[in-house]
Amino acid sequence: MRRGEGWRVARRSERLCYVTGAVLVVSGLVHLGVFAVDGGPWEGPVSWRKPFTFGLSFGLTLIAITCVTSYLRMGARTRAVLLTLFAADCVLEVGGITLQAWRRVPSHFNMESPFNTSVSMSLAVGGALLVVILSAFAVVSFTRRPEGPTGMPLALRTGFAILLIGLLSGAAMIARGVVLTRTGHQAAGYRSTASVKPLHGVSLHAILVLPALAWLLSLTSWSPGARYRAVVTAAGCYAAAVAGALVWAVLKY
Repeated sequence: MRRGEGWRVARRSERLCYVTGAVLVVSGLVHLGVFAVDGGPWEGPVSWRKPFTFGLSFGLTLIAITCVTSYLRMGARTRAVLLTLFAADCVLEVGGITLQAWRRVPSHFNMESPFNTSVSMSLAVGGALLVVILSAFAVVSFTRRPEGPTGMPLALRTGFAILLIGLLSGAAMIARGVVLTRTGHQAAGYRSTASVKPLHGVSLHAILVLPALAWLLSLTSWSPGARYRAVVTAAGCYAAAVAGALVWAVLKY
């Protein structure tokens, strides 16, 4: 949270999001333990990897978004509504993936029964809602200069811009997978996402890494100029990593 604010002064929506994010992270770690005990494949549409990685990723992202949006110049009520919807959507996504992992069936692109279809489509709709909510935060970050210590506005804007790349790559994976599945190519639908996963994974966490760096630098004795240059360098390195993942996705597509 900004300006040294702590848990005691956090708004109810923020507390809800922090607790929910922590629960999702714990859920992911628990499923890493399940994988260690139960075994099975690490890759593929049916794997304990999915509830682990999705729980960890969604939990950390929810915590990060809750924290960094406190620097955005937007109405408190609007932010609270968006954060609450985002938290609910994160639970929906991780819950659906976890449910299907325990049922030992694929979570995405699974149209083999009415129930599996409903889960798969709910995950797709939830993904679309994620794009809408996070895009709204991104628009605010670019239309109204964010607050915060030296380098934070740049970190937030770069983080949200890269995050949108991650969301678009995820939407592309879902769209292509659904089309292939609907046309009777379910196995191809599962395989079609492999080349885009690195781009999707790397892009999603810029909004966590870059603002965290700007905040940590604010605790140092470095001059404002040095802190800003460090954020610029980190943003450039992260953008280069995303560009590399994008090239890999195009070449392997």
